[in-house]
Amino acid sequence: MKVALLSDCYPPRTGGIESQVSDLAAQLVVAGHEVEVFTATAGGPGVDGVRVHRLSTPLALGLPVNPMAAPQVRRLLVAGGFDVAHVHMGVVSPFAWDMAGVTTGLGLPTALTWHCVLDRAARPLGPAVRRWVRRGAALSAVSGFAAQGVRKAAKGAPVAVLPNGIDPSAWRVPDLPTLPALRDARPLRGLAPQDPQARQRRLEGTRPVRVVTASRLAPRKRVGALLAVVAAAHERLGPGAMTVDVYGEGPLRPWLEARVEALGLRDVVRLPGRVTRGELARAWADADVYLSPTRLEAFGIAALEARTTGLPVIARGDSGVREVVTDGLSGLLAADDPGLTDALVRLVADESLRARITRHNRRTPPAQTWDRVVDLAVAEYRRAGA
Repeated sequence: MKVALLSDCYPPRTGGIESQVSDLAAQLVVAGHEVEVFTATAGGPGVDGVRVHRLSTPLALGLPVNPMAAPQVRRLLVAGGFDVAHVHMGVVSPFAWDMAGVTTGLGLPTALTWHCVLDRAARPLGPAVRRWVRRGAALSAVSGFAAQGVRKAAKGAPVAVLPNGIDPSAWRVPDLPTLPALRDARPLRGLAPQDPQARQRRLEGTRPVRVVTASRLAPRKRVGALLAVVAAAHERLGPGAMTVDVYGEGPLRPWLEARVEALGLRDVVRLPGRVTRGELARAWADADVYLSPTRLEAFGIAALEARTTGLPVIARGDSGVREVVTDGLSGLLAADDPGLTDALVRLVADESLRARITRHNRRTPPAQTWDRVVDLAVAEYRRAGA
């Protein structure tokens, strides 16, 4: 099968959609399919047998936007002899929305996958979604949670679940030494030495529980709520009980640094910045708990990666993370932010609970392995063709 993958974002940009579309392309090739990618992201040629058409424009100033790309993509699709188009939709995806119009307008079998929660956008976007359905598009979302908004926009059209995928072998890294990024993480301005009680714990053979998270430092990821949860848990647990490493970059870094100081968390919270996927896997192997504060999370790739490493995951139950974490088995799900605080206190204080969940996660691979996800993707392509 010859597949066209169309997405605003693609490597070298970093993010959830970027990594998933890139990995899906590579996995489809491994499964014997021919794949070409169409994206508005600038960069170099494709790798792993994947040809990449980069429809970027300097007028966009580095953003993955090109409102003039449609005619060129239309010509390439007509000449390319594709069997199916797979368009990947985000919260704000002008390129993908244009591409959905192009592919369905050509009569090319089209699968549309949402990597976002439409929320209040479902109603205004409904007319376009229903037009694509009338043209034969097969709709899907990365989780049942995200599919609810797509169904609302489509007014009852079938919406399948096509989850994000993971390679468990890339996240199972036992017996690795402490990641240098953790020891040498860029400190907050004015960061004081480690709390004396925490230092004493290490000298006595114990150490603080290591809590980690990975997130773009942006309002939508609720990093402010994360700090509030950590501050409340720290107050209840006392000094030296835990450290919290927040991996990622974004516009809120200066605000977060100031907020950490204001909350008195200078000895607890560190901001190591953005690291590679391999470095993140090593960090997770050296950690004890993963904390996710997000709500409008369509899936929770970072949480799935942490769970695959073996970390107990704490997350909101009213998010897409609930589809990769089972409450009490692979992590703890909370109804609200105070519940996140309770769960964090419980896991930090209860070593036996952490150990039990970690054993389960290490012994039980997640359901979203790439072989299964590729089969589901191909089923969507056949549904679009039908």
